[in-house]
Amino acid sequence: MKTTYDDTRQHLLDIGQHIMAAKGFSSVGLNEILRTAGVPKGSFYHYFPSKELYGQAVLEAYFSAYLAAQKQRFNDSSTPAAERLLGYWQQWLISNSGACHEQKCLVVKLSAEVADLSEAMRLTLRDGTDQVIAQLADCIRAGQVDGSLVVTDAPASAVMLYQLWLGASLLAKLHRTSVPMEQALQMTRTTLLG
Repeated sequence: MKTTYDDTRQHLLDIGQHIMAAKGFSSVGLNEILRTAGVPKGSFYHYFPSKELYGQAVLEAYFSAYLAAQKQRFNDSSTPAAERLLGYWQQWLISNSGACHEQKCLVVKLSAEVADLSEAMRLTLRDGTDQVIAQLADCIRAGQVDGSLVVTDAPASAVMLYQLWLGASLLAKLHRTSVPMEQALQMTRTTLLG
């Protein structure tokens, strides 16, 4: 019995995100994606002219969902901005400190790998992370206004904190421990709250 999907393109993107989060981009073959998705090769090429453009589309879909969830969290004015930001970082720690096969952040998983392989994917990662940082800066500004944060330079703090967490995520993967991310959370608290 053949399984059908309401949106084959989205199904392929979802499968790709799951597989690439676990294995990276280069080590995943098209046949594995198609087999896992239960989609014929012709259907894949109907939506994506190449694996590289497929990878770019996976990243675009990832950032679209990520940014929407982050926007919802950061725009919840019922809680102080400091609480929203610390909740975000706490969730990052929980989501990304598991075993490598459980990695959820495609930025952490793919940035170093694809930056030299695919200009299209590099630009998608760059633009997506720039948007993440911009949303962080906006929430930091909200914390300046509501008085919950001591930070004076929102854009610079957003960049520094995002870089801190990317580095901590990589070290957590290398050492297979959440300690670097726990240290990043402590540094984040000190930076934001004084």
